[in-house]
Amino acid sequence: MAREQKAKAKKEQLKGKAMEIGGRATGDRSMEMAGRAEKAKGDARQAKEKTKDIFKH
Repeated sequence: MAREQKAKAKKEQLKGKAMEIGGRATGDRSMEMAGRAEKAKGDARQAKEKTKDIFKH
């Protein structure tokens, strides 16, 4: 389960980064902000999984 969550976090981070860059390139501010939000969601998921790993060991 943890591996799936880590992969999901990485996917969200990459998707968010792509949206952010695409929005910046096209001047679409709402797309850029949505990308930042998606990336932050992935960052939070990754932090949660890392915290769980620390307490497992």
